[in-house]
Amino acid sequence: MIVLEFKARVKPAQATAIDDAIRTAQFVRNKALRYWMDSQDVGKYDLSKLCKALAEEFPFAKKLNSMARQASAERAWSSISRFYDNCKKGIKPVGFPRFKKHSRSVEYKTSGWKLLGPKRITFTDGFGIGELRLLGTYDLARYDESLIKRVRLVRRADGYYVQFCIQVDVQVQSEPSQKAVGIDLGLRYFIAASDGSVVEAPQFYRKSERRLNKANREKSRKYRKGAKPQSRNYHRARNRYARKHLRVSRQRNEWAKSIAYCVIQSNDLVAYEDLNVKGLVRNRHLAKSISDAGWSIFRCWLEYFGRKYGKVTIAVPPQYTSQDCSSCGQRVKKALSVRTHHCPHCGYEADRDVNAAINILRLGLTTVGHTGSYTLGESGPLAGLEKSCSVKSG
Repeated sequence: MIVLEFKARVKPAQATAIDDAIRTAQFVRNKALRYWMDSQDVGKYDLSKLCKALAEEFPFAKKLNSMARQASAERAWSSISRFYDNCKKGIKPVGFPRFKKHSRSVEYKTSGWKLLGPKRITFTDGFGIGELRLLGTYDLARYDESLIKRVRLVRRADGYYVQFCIQVDVQVQSEPSQKAVGIDLGLRYFIAASDGSVVEAPQFYRKSERRLNKANREKSRKYRKGAKPQSRNYHRARNRYARKHLRVSRQRNEWAKSIAYCVIQSNDLVAYEDLNVKGLVRNRHLAKSISDAGWSIFRCWLEYFGRKYGKVTIAVPPQYTSQDCSSCGQRVKKALSVRTHHCPHCGYEADRDVNAAINILRLGLTTVGHTGSYTLGESGPLAGLEKSCSVKSG
């Protein structure tokens, strides 16, 4: 599954219609969530049946395409099922489903829209969105329309976008590099590799923080307490502030994408830390720097390119990778402020992050399984094992 995104040329009337569709999709999702809270033994198909009842009860909900209503109910069920999974796995916090207050997208399935060409689309539900012109470099004509499983309308600070979810295989054959690397993610260095190479952290938010704070102050000066609605000047300042944040997030995403692509192209096996970023950002001293680093985005792109180019990506537990010596294996306790690893047992000295990257690579290599050609206990190097061991071939 791939997602192709285009910016849409939208008229003021169409923007109002898209906003109404987004609010209606949010309404359906929240109603489905409330139905699950108030009832017992509610499943996914019960939420789908609720969509029809909502369309009969509320005229504005009937305007939304039937499959778009079902997609909103499926969004509610995905948060519910994730809550159940977290409870079973013992993950804390379990993430109890919450009501949406500021939704930014509405999703259609295979109806409610129609392609008029490679760069034109029309929406046919009751909100009257009509025909939209698409701006972008992707070529939709190379994909059959039956492969498009979802179409999303997304609202951002700089306009409206149309996303196409296309069910295709993105496997690409590539030449093996015969290399393996371990990666340590950090704040001083964005990544430190087991071969000693490092990439400096770009710190996009830190570099833009002064301009962001200035735009935030301008927005706050135009805010009038108790005024409903707020003035146009306030909404303009609010939009300028949001656009600056959007620019920073796009810079971070493109940076992580480019680094992940280079890492995958240069190695056949990549081992990295399985970090709990959600837990790490609770540290109020490092939360801003961790969020600015974009570790989660980098991991998503790394795993995506790994699947696309047929490379092995392994997430290993991060515990004690910075404390253990990569030369002798002894544990050397050190504070976070100590950036150089010096082992008193063997005398090995290296950068703290590089030492951790070597340990991560070693853990990744031990994680990779081995498929042999011998039958357990019959011949070869395993002949000495006890006959009581049994292996079921599948």
